[in-house]
Amino acid sequence: MSWSDTWSFAMDALRANKLRSILTVLGVAIGSGAFVLVVTVALTARKYIIHEIEAVGSNIVYAQLAQSNSSQAMVLADELNMSDLQAVRQSIPQVLRAAGTTDRQMTVVAAGKTWPVAMVGVTQGFEQIRRLIVMRGRYFDDADFTMVSKVCLLSQHLADTVFPGQDPVGQTIHVGELAFSVVGVFRERIDTFGQSEIRTDSVLVPFPLIQYYTGSSYIVTLYAQADRPQDVPLVTEEVARILKNRHRTEAEYNVQNLSSILETTRNISVAMMLVLLLIAILALVISGIGIMNIMLVSVTERTREIGIRKAIGARGIEIRYQFLLEAVLISLIGAVIGISVAVAIPFFIDSLLRFFPVPPGVIIPTSWPSVAVSFVFSCAIGVIFGYLPAKSAAALPPVESLRYE
Repeated sequence: MSWSDTWSFAMDALRANKLRSILTVLGVAIGSGAFVLVVTVALTARKYIIHEIEAVGSNIVYAQLAQSNSSQAMVLADELNMSDLQAVRQSIPQVLRAAGTTDRQMTVVAAGKTWPVAMVGVTQGFEQIRRLIVMRGRYFDDADFTMVSKVCLLSQHLADTVFPGQDPVGQTIHVGELAFSVVGVFRERIDTFGQSEIRTDSVLVPFPLIQYYTGSSYIVTLYAQADRPQDVPLVTEEVARILKNRHRTEAEYNVQNLSSILETTRNISVAMMLVLLLIAILALVISGIGIMNIMLVSVTERTREIGIRKAIGARGIEIRYQFLLEAVLISLIGAVIGISVAVAIPFFIDSLLRFFPVPPGVIIPTSWPSVAVSFVFSCAIGVIFGYLPAKSAAALPPVESLRYE
C-alpha cells in the first residue's frame, strides 16, 4: 500500500468521527498555544521589569559612607567629597560621567505658606545619570554651578502643590534665608518610591549652594556611570578601591550597582517561565493522553475493518503507519491552530494598546524559538501517544478480528 493510500485512509477515519476529532484537536491546540503564550508572557514581564529598573539610570554604580570600624568613631575625613568625585571621574577610563549629591530636610516658603521638602544639592552630570525628565523650563547649566546661582528645580508634585494652576518657572521660593528662582520642573523617569535622594517633594539646587546650609561640601551619594553594561563590575571594583585608598582603612563604604537587581529579576523571570512551561507541558501531555484514549477507542471500533484489510493482504506495518499517521495528524493540526492563535494574540493586543495609555516599556514580543519548540513537541506528543494504539492495531489477529462484532 502506498503512502497516498495510507494518507487517504487516515483522513477518511478522521472525517468519519468529526466531533471526536475536533475535540481531540482542540486539546492539542490549547496545550501548544499555552506553551507559546507562557513564553510570551514571561518575556513581556521580564522586559518590562528590566526597563523599569534601567529607567532609574543605566550602568550606575553608587557609593555611600557606611560606617567606621566599631572600635573607631567616624571622622570628617571619612566623608565623601568633591576630590573623591574627581578621582573617580579621572582615574577610571570606563566611567562615562560621575556626579554627587547631598540632601537635607528643609522648609520652603512660597505664597505665604510653608512646606517641608527635601533639598538636594547636585553636581554636574546628575541629570544624565539619573535620566531625569525636565517637564518645564530647563536644567542647571554650567554657569549655574560656576557662578553659584540661586536657582532651583522643583519636583512635579511640589510644583503643583506650591503653585497650583500657575507656571512655576520664574517664580521665587524661600528656603531658609535664601531666595531661589525656579528655573524648571522635573520628575523621575520611574518612581523610586523614596528609595533615592529624590522624594515626592524635592528641590534640586546646584551643589555649591548646599555648603551654605551644611557648612561643608561633603557628598552623601557618589554616582559613577559606566560606559558599557559589561564595564559595571570593573567600575564597581575601581570605585571601591579608590575610596579605600583615599580614606582611612577603618572607614567602610557601600559600593553597589543595579546589576544584582537585574540579575535577580532575570532569575525570577526564568523561574516563573519554567513553572508556567511545566504547566503548559502538562497540558500537552494531557492532550496526548486524550489522543491515546481516542485512538484506542478507534482501534476497538474498527477491529473488523482491520481484520478485513489484513485478510486482503495489508501488512501489520501498514496498519501501524495508518493509525500512527492519524495520531500525528491530530497533533499536527492542533499545533498549527494553537500556535497560530498564540502568535496572533500578541499582535492583536499590541495593536489594541496603541489606543490606551500604557506604561512605557510594555513590549509584547513573539518568541519564535518557542513556536518551533511547541510545534516539534506537539508532533512528538502525537507520535509518542499514538504509537501504542497503532501497535495494538497492527498486532490484532485477522481471524479474531473478522469474528469481532
